[in-house]
Amino acid sequence: MNNFLKKFRISFVRNYKIFFGITITFLCIGFGSMLFRGFNLGIDFTGGTIMDLYFQRPVAVAELREVMSEQGLGNSIIQLANSEGNVSPDALIRTGIITEAKRREVVAALEKKFGTYEIQRMEQVDATVGGELIQQAVIAIVLSWVLMIAYISARFEFRFALAAIIALIIDVSVTLSYFSLLQVEMDSSFVAAILTVVGYSINSTIVVFDRIRENLKLRRRTETLTDMIDNSIWQTMTRTFYTSLTSLFSVVAIFLWGGETIRNFSFAMLVGFSSGIYTSSFLAAPMWLFLRGKKAGD
Repeated sequence: MNNFLKKFRISFVRNYKIFFGITITFLCIGFGSMLFRGFNLGIDFTGGTIMDLYFQRPVAVAELREVMSEQGLGNSIIQLANSEGNVSPDALIRTGIITEAKRREVVAALEKKFGTYEIQRMEQVDATVGGELIQQAVIAIVLSWVLMIAYISARFEFRFALAAIIALIIDVSVTLSYFSLLQVEMDSSFVAAILTVVGYSINSTIVVFDRIRENLKLRRRTETLTDMIDNSIWQTMTRTFYTSLTSLFSVVAIFLWGGETIRNFSFAMLVGFSSGIYTSSFLAAPMWLFLRGKKAGD
């Protein structure tokens, strides 16, 4: 693997303008999309209608989604209770906010498809929970960053911590940008995905920074700081390649075959993990160099 990677060996620091340029360009596009297009917020954030139904026969999620799609509600969240073999007579359907007339149409369509059924619960849910969820998520992310800054500053130095947090902010921003650009629905699972991405990304960055710290003590006088950083990144590249590849395999499998319920969660993980690999290898270390007041070539 080392011989394979050597064929593609480049200087991450000397080519920082390319990597920084790509990042800034994409973030500008992403922030523009967030500003003008916004997000496709799910029921957890906007509120909606909950229908708890009990059918005469077991039904599958695919059957229910087909009916809901015909009614223009294909993005509804459908969950089966006590399912056996992916079917159950007990289903919970959550849609966006719909009118009373639309609810009657949905009820009639379901009855036509599956016969008579019992409505165990049907109610409107406001977006209060969504607002509280966003607030708690922001507090959790900011608190995690503060603790990371304290830990990295104590173990390494403050400039390492600052570079790591900037990389994490980029990862979160990239994930948000993709959700805005592609208008992928954001639900409560998105919050869990973001927190997971933050933990994964900081782990990869710490590995690179740890090698830089070790090599900084052993650096020869003839070795420039730029070369030392590049060598450190490449020394950890094999580990990064293996761990990242295995993680991405799992996330891609979940995204492709995990089902509709967790598709948005796995998509956020896929984007965030990919961004974490990029920032850890291409951006974090050069940012630390510039925070030291140095430039490429020093």
